[in-house]
Amino acid sequence: MIGFILWLVFGAVIGWIAGAIMKDQRGVVGNIIIGILGSALGGWISTMTVGTNFNDFSVEGALFAVLGAVILIFLKQLVMGKRA
Repeated sequence: MIGFILWLVFGAVIGWIAGAIMKDQRGVVGNIIIGILGSALGGWISTMTVGTNFNDFSVEGALFAVLGAVILIFLKQLVMGKRA
């Protein structure tokens, strides 16, 4: 149960950071979704680029998670248009 809560908190933080970078804020649930999906995308990117999959918490893993979330927000804005 603690692991699940940590996933939600980590997803919310990563989603919030990515939203701040992209100036595209949403609510807590949206941040969690973007953060978790961005973390998965960031993990895939890290495996493809540096050959490392960050299974434990690390600064590098968090950076790749933010990168993945930023990419997702960018794609969303590209498809749906940026809301002011």
